[in-house]
Amino acid sequence: MKFADLNILVQWMMAFDQIPKKDWYSILGANPSASMSDLKQKYQKLILMYHPDKQSADVPAGTVEECIRKFIEIDQAWKILGNEETKKEYDLQRHDNLRNMGPVDAQVYLEEMSWNEGWNFFSLDYSNGKY
Repeated sequence: MKFADLNILVQWMMAFDQIPKKDWYSILGANPSASMSDLKQKYQKLILMYHPDKQSADVPAGTVEECIRKFIEIDQAWKILGNEETKKEYDLQRHDNLRNMGPVDAQVYLEEMSWNEGWNFFSLDYSNGKY
């Protein structure tokens, strides 16, 4: 395996570690149905906006750190969404995560829910496989 291939593989694995935590589309301000050229355009606009070299010298340190964090997130989003294979894999994983979030169009009865006295809300345990 070439070094470049290994580097891509490591980047891909690191980015996929973040999947449950990050919505790469929202980081780029894009819709999941956006074309590759639209994604690239959004990436290029954001990466220039948050590039560390483009920040003013008189900006407070916290703001610079936030820009650097955002710059890294934008770059990670593009590493996933800018490659057809990793984008397809991410979309499949994202679809599975959305589908497993809880009952959708299920009939839920209040009697099946638990009242949380401290927080004043009902909750539903759907781990039993019913929903």
